[in-house]
Amino acid sequence: MSKKLQSFIDLTRVKRPIGYMLLFWPCLWGLTIAYDFNEGFDLFIFYSFLFFLGSLLMRSAGCIINDIVDRKFDIKVDRTKNRPIASGKITVIEGIVLSLFLCLMALLVLIQFNKLTIILAIASMPLAFTYPYMKRFTYWPQLYLGITFNYGLLLGWSSIQNNVTIIPLVFYVGAIFWTLGYDTIYGFQDLKDDEIIGVKSTSIKFKNNPKYFLIICYLVTVTSLVIIGYLMEFKFIFYMILFLPVIHLFLYQIKYLDIDNNAKSLKIFKSNNYFGLLIFCNLLIGKLI
Repeated sequence: MSKKLQSFIDLTRVKRPIGYMLLFWPCLWGLTIAYDFNEGFDLFIFYSFLFFLGSLLMRSAGCIINDIVDRKFDIKVDRTKNRPIASGKITVIEGIVLSLFLCLMALLVLIQFNKLTIILAIASMPLAFTYPYMKRFTYWPQLYLGITFNYGLLLGWSSIQNNVTIIPLVFYVGAIFWTLGYDTIYGFQDLKDDEIIGVKSTSIKFKNNPKYFLIICYLVTVTSLVIIGYLMEFKFIFYMILFLPVIHLFLYQIKYLDIDNNAKSLKIFKSNNYFGLLIFCNLLIGKLI
């Protein structure tokens, strides 16, 4: 493999699945609560594949835009200074061309859905491509990321129901606070560098009492899940199994958080992939039983 091709692969972060999986899980959650499994699994599997492919493509495109916008910051941060654009291995023009190509591929995926889903997805594009600028203006870029990253939950719902009701909106709010929590944990890796170069984050804002902040975030997430169970009229088993992801959030992520240990922060952040899977299984059981 040529060094140039390797740099393009590194640019898309395709070898780091946590990014596109955290984008995919909300899509799958929304699809699961909307879908009528009495009609079989074929369409569910097909749409799941489309959402996975769309998540992979848009996450890759978003990483490129993020690296273009942040290239002058990345070069000053130990963890990011070797990124392809910051290090000069890939030019800005090359990055833009690749990002546009990925967006075109994502559009081909998107047009497989109904009109409402297409409109909603296109309407989210400004969110996706303005996120990298937020850390310059507000201590809440993680909240903006939550609004952006979990938008797929609404798309998953609308792809089946062809509307947007209170059910996916409640779930969407809970998912936003989930992202607000896990991305704050992720940000602790760059805490010192970010303070030096002057960018903002919830990791910096709540560095003196991070666990209290995370408790609030994850309480909102869990509350939304309980409400969803009620609105969907799930049986008691849904609430029993819900204890598993709750334990993961509070007795693992929050309990073992150490903001001075970068390796532990990264490990806890990555564990949210398991949380996404647990919630999916929870919802699937709720729908099928």
